[in-house]
Parts: sequence; structure tokens; C-alpha cells
Amino acid sequence: MTAAKYDILGIGNAIVDVLSRTDDDFLVAEDLHKGSMNLIDAERAEYLYARMGPAIEASGGSAGNTIFGIASLGGHPAYFGKVAKDQLGSIFTHDMRSLGAHFDTSPLKDGAPTARSMILITPDGERTMNTYLGACVELGEEDIDPDVVANSGITYMEGYLWDKENAKNAFRKAARIAHEAGREVSITLSDSFCVDRFRGEFLDLIQSKQVDILFANEPEVKALYQTADRATALNALRKDAKLAAITLGSEGSVVVSGDETIYVEACKIRELVDTTGAGDLYASGFLFGLSKGFSLEKCATLGNFCAAEVIQHIGPRPEHDMKQAAEQAGLL
Repeated sequence: MTAAKYDILGIGNAIVDVLSRTDDDFLVAEDLHKGSMNLIDAERAEYLYARMGPAIEASGGSAGNTIFGIASLGGHPAYFGKVAKDQLGSIFTHDMRSLGAHFDTSPLKDGAPTARSMILITPDGERTMNTYLGACVELGEEDIDPDVVANSGITYMEGYLWDKENAKNAFRKAARIAHEAGREVSITLSDSFCVDRFRGEFLDLIQSKQVDILFANEPEVKALYQTADRATALNALRKDAKLAAITLGSEGSVVVSGDETIYVEACKIRELVDTTGAGDLYASGFLFGLSKGFSLEKCATLGNFCAAEVIQHIGPRPEHDMKQAAEQAGLL
């Protein structure tokens, strides 16, 4: 098998994030469940935007954030995601290409505008997302470039994309091409509400081995197996998944592979500011480590390190050169 041209290929919802600080009273007044991801329509998006405080806009989307992190670590990523031919779409495209990612998905010329997510950050650092999907749900099989998939070491998809049939078919096509080329496929469950909607389909992806590597946080993996007990969820996961990396918040993360169970402590932080992007950046570190042949423990340590960086400031992407920071920490 030839060496991969791209370390990781991300497939996800191409979204521009709009981040704003708020308080719990605002969430209660707007009937928002703290920590949730709510899909909203254009009218609701305009309403919330008008009521939000000062905001920061940044290109985002879960898999997009992961790809950003991989590039910051010195990796060579690619990305598939649908934007519209509008101002936000141009911003997203420029951001992706400027960080060195291969991004050549054709923009949507007619129809919905580029997706955006209003992210409300409470004083405890928790984020509540309100997402208007717009153009990003139009990603389809025609947007999957077989050459890019076949030349990517690992194809990584966000669970948030698993909503429309055309996107599901696009991922299945990418997974098939990747496996035919001898590459690996991964998915992140993204959100417990997402798991509740698509539990059967997610389990089928894992059990049928269409997915080789699973990412999730503790609530998501418990939701997947409908249990409140961590050990029960991990034991079930061990039987189904070839490899799984589960984030545990302040406890760090745990990796499950066959009979192996590897717990890795969280990195110390100065202050928790904003949890937006924590799981995305954990995946950046873990996947980058896998692409370089690191041990599973070192992959998880690098994942924890990247997550720790992003939760100490507002926004879902690193503010520092992650390659330099990881080198200084002795991780690269």
C-alpha cells in the first residue's frame, strides 16, 4: 500500500461558528437545554442572533475543527464539506485552504446559505449550540472525490452529518473507497441527542466494521448502549468496536481496543473558559498520533493535550502553534 498523501480526511458540516458569552437565565428564558446541540431554522437563527450579546465569528463545524487541529500539529489533512456561494462560504473556504488543508468541494450555487451555529457560553464554560444547517446538508455522493479518499490515511466523519440520506450515502461511499484502498475509517458520535436519533444506525456502522475507530464522550457512549454505568458501556463497546477513544472530561480519556483498556489522565489547565471544540481537538491529537504510528497511550495523551489547549480560551480552534507546544511538552 502506498503512503498516504493526506494524513486525515475530515467529512462534516461546514459551519461558521458565532460564539457569545451568556448566563443561565438566558438559556432558561429561551427554553434551551444547557450543553445541547439544537437544530434550528433560519427564522430562529435570526431571532437568537438578534438577542445574543457581542459575538466572535470563526469557521467551525466539528470535523472542520478537528482538521484545523491536525494542520496545527503539522499534519497534512483534507476536508469535504458543503458551503454556499456566499460571503460566509468564501470565508470558510479561505480559512480551510489557508491552514493548508485540501478543500475543493464545489459550493452550492442555488438554495440555502452557508450554515452557521450560534454558540452560547455560560460562566461554567459549558456551550449550548443552536445550529442552522443551511447548505451543509446538501453534501452528497457526488462530493466524494475517490482519489482524495483513497489517498487519505484515515477518513473521519462527524455524527452531526448523519441526518440526511444523501450525507449518509456520501459517508458510506467514502468508507467503502477507504477500505478498498486499505485505509481506516472513523466516526465521532458528536452528541447524545444525535445518538438517541440514530442509535441503531450508529451501532450498525460499528458492528458491521464500516467504522474502525470510534470517538465519543462518556454521555454519548452511555446513550449508545442505553446504560448509566460506564463499565457496562465500555464492555459493550469492547465487543463491537475495533478501537474506541472515549473522553471523560476532567478525568481525561480512556481507550478501548480488544482486551486493552488504557486510562490517560487529563492535562492540568489554568482555567476552564469554553468547552467548545474539546472533543474535536481531542480527535485531532489522537488521529494525528495514529497517523504517525504512536502507541495508543501516546495518542490519547496528545488528544488530552490538544483538548486542554482549546478549553482555556473562547473558540473551537487552537490559539497556539500546536506542533511547537506539543514539541515543548515532549509529545512530538
